[in-house]
Amino acid sequence: MKHKLFIVTLLMVIGLGSVIAQSSRRIQRIDREIQKTVFIPKGTWMAGGTVSYSEHNEGNLNFLVLKDIEGKGYDFSVSPYFGYFFRDNVSMGARFAYKRNYLDLGNFDLNLGEGLNISLKDLYYLEHKYEASCFIRTYMPIGKSKIFGLFNEARLTYGYGTGKNSSGTGTTYDGSYQTVQNMQIGFAPGMTAFITDWSAVEVSVGVMGFDFKWIDQETNQVEEGHLRVSSGNFKINLFSINIGMTFYL
Repeated sequence: MKHKLFIVTLLMVIGLGSVIAQSSRRIQRIDREIQKTVFIPKGTWMAGGTVSYSEHNEGNLNFLVLKDIEGKGYDFSVSPYFGYFFRDNVSMGARFAYKRNYLDLGNFDLNLGEGLNISLKDLYYLEHKYEASCFIRTYMPIGKSKIFGLFNEARLTYGYGTGKNSSGTGTTYDGSYQTVQNMQIGFAPGMTAFITDWSAVEVSVGVMGFDFKWIDQETNQVEEGHLRVSSGNFKINLFSINIGMTFYL
């Protein structure tokens, strides 16, 4: 029994010594032959922006279970930005945004069959919002290209907006006024392509990160309501792709 215990102990000591010897051995890194390339040099100024607008107008529209839809609305946003490259391929700057959403829905019927119908009339919604962001953006060329490159923008955003919504008319009118605040910590990866020596087209996805939102609402100038929302999003949404133009001076 003592002989077996001695053999087991000896094997454990040998195994532990082997692990320590391997961990103390210097890790040999692979030379991938990646060379640091200056894509945008230090001292360069950048300025650009994005604009988006969409509009819809429905009149007696029927689609599957949606019946007799009548309404109109639009979404508009503009976002200028500027930055300065304090290091090669690394810039710091600020971004501003204005967003406006409008919807006037005269009629909306939802027919689910079996006598289950939902009808909404005279719905109105309007909101406009201002946002300010500070960001740090890093660039990396694709291979040795001086035209195509990738970038990642880390940003901190604060937004403030007001809005109102109502339903019904006359004695059935019901309306609410609300103020909206939000703070966002996130990043937005993208790709840039130079079309001249001083201008480039950029494509980026929506911001991924953490978002905090506060809504304070007053209904019929009497009742008060509050909403607090916290969320985290680290998924790429292909339907939130932004296309913009940037100038480098």
